[in-house]
Amino acid sequence: MDAVLVLNATYEPLSVVSLRRAIVLLLKDKAEILEAADRYIHAANVSLPTPLVIRLVYYVRVPRQVNIPLTRRALLLRDNYTCQYCGATPPKSELTMDHVIPKVRGGTTTWDNVVCACKACNLRKGSRTPEEAHMSLRSRPSKPHYLAIVIFAHAPAHEVWSKYLSYAVPANPA
Repeated sequence: MDAVLVLNATYEPLSVVSLRRAIVLLLKDKAEILEAADRYIHAANVSLPTPLVIRLVYYVRVPRQVNIPLTRRALLLRDNYTCQYCGATPPKSELTMDHVIPKVRGGTTTWDNVVCACKACNLRKGSRTPEEAHMSLRSRPSKPHYLAIVIFAHAPAHEVWSKYLSYAVPANPA
């Protein structure tokens, strides 16, 4: 695994970097290892455990207002490649962007009105609202949190990351 989760000094997830970049941060004493694999990285004068999660020594200010463009890839990442109607996880090519309030009824292409749907559910719903089609959404669509997109763009994540990401990605209750 080449990806390393980077936490701020406050343990807030910041990003995912390459193993090489993480080693540089560690060697420059800009970060410390919180979680490591059983393997070691050996160099001429140093031997380090392979980092999985590192924490920056100094706090980095993170901009809170980041405009994330609505793209198919970003939508799939937000919805975790899962149909928001039936919960299926078909191949990426079988997933579509569905407007909760259809465009023919005045619905817009915004984060709050678009969800990931499998082709079968999208066809079944048609140009109706979920209520009219007797279909319920698994989660309410909303603009994704910046950290969620940055971190999930680097999937698959290592299982030890979960305890550091659990508070960073807000839940979307239906």
